[in-house]
Amino acid sequence: MSAILGGGALTIDPSGTMLKMSLEMLRYSPFSDFLIPGLFLLIVLGIVPLITFYGLIREPQSDFAEKFNLDKDQHWSHTFSYYTGLMLILWIDFEVMFLRSVHMLHLLYSLLGIAIVILSQMPGVREYYRKHG
Repeated sequence: MSAILGGGALTIDPSGTMLKMSLEMLRYSPFSDFLIPGLFLLIVLGIVPLITFYGLIREPQSDFAEKFNLDKDQHWSHTFSYYTGLMLILWIDFEVMFLRSVHMLHLLYSLLGIAIVILSQMPGVREYYRKHG
């Protein structure tokens, strides 16, 4: 939810003013404003994980999602949860690299990403989301 709120705010206001963020924060990044990071945060770490969460609970079929499912033995939502963990870790790594500083939230979100990756690969979880039939 924080990615939806933060990414939405950065997309609406790419200057960062709405979130009291200075464009100076981007001086070591390839971005001149927060639009692209905001869109990425909103979509990749906000909306897609929300859809994934729904998929994990309801396990609906989706031909579109299956096109991006690299683990064809698993339900697409299970694979997307793994992707979410990886993307969260990468997001935090790039954020730390571009900001050239580390904050407590970076540690917390990194640990969350690592936990998602590990939990998604546990044998019981993999078996639960294995496609049968």
